[in-house]
Amino acid sequence: MLVFIINLILLICVLVGVAFLTLMERKVLGYIQIRKGPNKVGLMGIIQPFSDAIKLFSKEQTSPMMSNFNLYYLSPMFSLMLALLLWLIMPFLTVFINFNYSILMFLSISSLGVYSIMLAGWSSNSNYSLLGSIRAIAQSISYEVSLALILLSFFMLVLSLNILDLIKYQEYVWFIFFMFPISVMWLVSSLAETNRTPFDFAEGESELVSGFNVEYSSGGFAMLFLGEYANILFMSFMSVILFMSGSLNLFFFIKLVFISFFWIWVRGTLPRFRYDKLMYLAWKSYLPVILNFFYLIVMLKIFIIIFVL
Repeated sequence: MLVFIINLILLICVLVGVAFLTLMERKVLGYIQIRKGPNKVGLMGIIQPFSDAIKLFSKEQTSPMMSNFNLYYLSPMFSLMLALLLWLIMPFLTVFINFNYSILMFLSISSLGVYSIMLAGWSSNSNYSLLGSIRAIAQSISYEVSLALILLSFFMLVLSLNILDLIKYQEYVWFIFFMFPISVMWLVSSLAETNRTPFDFAEGESELVSGFNVEYSSGGFAMLFLGEYANILFMSFMSVILFMSGSLNLFFFIKLVFISFFWIWVRGTLPRFRYDKLMYLAWKSYLPVILNFFYLIVMLKIFIIIFVL
């Protein structure tokens, strides 16, 4: 019962964090574009995310006439549920339900996110949403390969699949200093995995209206939106854990905010990439480099085990 209550508190905190992440994004993008951003609702617009949530969930829910009704309604819920389930592997000092194979759970749940995008696009029965979902799926699957190999490289260093071991091994030096190239690759692949600028091809407004979520309104759209931002926050959290020493203290949350700010900064700075170049980047650039890096780490570990230990 206690674990259930703690889980519930964690998920509520994540949702509140997502609300303030959207506020931070709108504020930062506003200042990048030399304007104010939300500043009317509450002190400096601090209540704006909650008023947006009330507005979205109280609006009329529409559904396309020829849509697959059940899947159309269930896919946003499925998307949000997967995004929140990821947070259950978050390590706490009290261990919580963190377990020895937590990274395998991360890989399993994050790969399921593709299905919610596919179902949302297909069940809407719209050419635009189907096209958007197909592009998002191709993109996500391509970058999942490089993400998994980057993760395995980090965990090969510590010879464990437990996230807590990464924190222990970075007590004196951060992994970013001697794994800088693949740390940058992780950040770029995370941007592609979460469908963010400059890789937001699912939402290529100029050619696809709004991608797989074009037919959604009110609550359905809000759930897809919440799921996307919960994933951004989680990938920022994973970035801090992997190569910036995730010691669970106040400094950890400052680093988390900085990486989340990086996501927004990239959105305000870079134009959209070209789709074929995105695929070339994944399969012709990142994959060979990461495979070689992974091979190097494995050889080093074997050398150390045989000749040093």
